[in-house]
Amino acid sequence: MSAPTCLFCTIVAGRIPATVVGRSRHSLAFRDIDPQAPSHVLVVPVRHVHNVGELAQAPEELADLFTLAAKVADSEGLDRGYRMVANTGSEGGQIVFHAHVHVLGGRRMEWPPG
Repeated sequence: MSAPTCLFCTIVAGRIPATVVGRSRHSLAFRDIDPQAPSHVLVVPVRHVHNVGELAQAPEELADLFTLAAKVADSEGLDRGYRMVANTGSEGGQIVFHAHVHVLGGRRMEWPPG
């Protein structure tokens, strides 16, 4: 069930255009509109789930999300390394409250991240 004002649900439904780079049974991957690295893809569950912590209650969907994220990294040629980030909650930096992971690569990732 989608949330009526959720940006990512609207993208999943095809009502907002996105550059889709992959899809699977439970997940959709598309390019971030404000990339923070040469390759920056968001991977979201098709079903509305508030955050990745809640998605952990659905192991098949969680595994599907991370499997698609790894396939995206491979298809983006990130064989030298990449970062997957899941911001959870407002203090964790989550802005869109629909579970998602950022797949970032194409440059050296620094630490600490922020």
